[in-house]
Amino acid sequence: MNAGLNLPQRAHIGFGQVHHARTRPVRNQFTYGNYFLMLPMRTLQTAAAQGAQAGWMPNRSGLLSFYDRDHGDGRSPADGGALAWLDELLQSQGIADADGEVWLQTYPRVLGYAFKPVSFWYCYRSPDAGGGLRAIVAEVNNTFGERHCYVLDAPKWGQTVRADKVFHVSPFCEVKGHYEFCFSVTRRDGNDHISARVDHHADADGLLLHTRITGALQPLDEKALRHALLGYPLMTLAVVWRIHSQALRLWRLRVPFFRKPERTGPVVTRSTPQHELT
Repeated sequence: MNAGLNLPQRAHIGFGQVHHARTRPVRNQFTYGNYFLMLPMRTLQTAAAQGAQAGWMPNRSGLLSFYDRDHGDGRSPADGGALAWLDELLQSQGIADADGEVWLQTYPRVLGYAFKPVSFWYCYRSPDAGGGLRAIVAEVNNTFGERHCYVLDAPKWGQTVRADKVFHVSPFCEVKGHYEFCFSVTRRDGNDHISARVDHHADADGLLLHTRITGALQPLDEKALRHALLGYPLMTLAVVWRIHSQALRLWRLRVPFFRKPERTGPVVTRSTPQHELT
């Protein structure tokens, strides 16, 4: 059942897995344990403005941390931070009613270092407007220091949403075809379990890559922090190492290599309207 996120308004952490599978021209798949943050950005921004000191908060140094400047256009908390960037992005795309809570699913900095292949912004309507999920923004980074956002308009939990692929991520995939995104939340053992699926359909032959990120969400407290740091040491460095080690494996398997094209056009892509998919 996909009832959506039902979390207390505080920072959470999700422990789960990343699964990735290539279907052709050779089969290759891997599954790694990992964790990610799930942050109620409007709540945390309000708490910071009020000078809250208790508990884990963004924009503070630590073994595991989060900084606004790692997202969007890099603006500081004094300039509204990543949340101000997100609101401007949604407004530019004609989405003016995502003024409720914004939950950000992202990798943290570990020992000051972060690499975030993809972050998901779950943008809700305000309670006065009935609440509910209004948009999802998939913020994608590649290893060349470039960033692109896929804005998924009016998504629903458990529903597949499509967007054209226009951004170079892997040298073993052409910039062509489309992505199919699907997000789901289930309640098990007293916790919300979230699943984010991103499938790349490259051409008429269909699915090329399947990626799924899953995690059981729990409050980000001292016990959870210890589990993250001791159970997954240097996690963000491991993400980068795994990206390059898998690239080396594909090269050895003689998977075709595509050079990164010059970036042209906008840095935002809208999802395909659902009526165009029928």
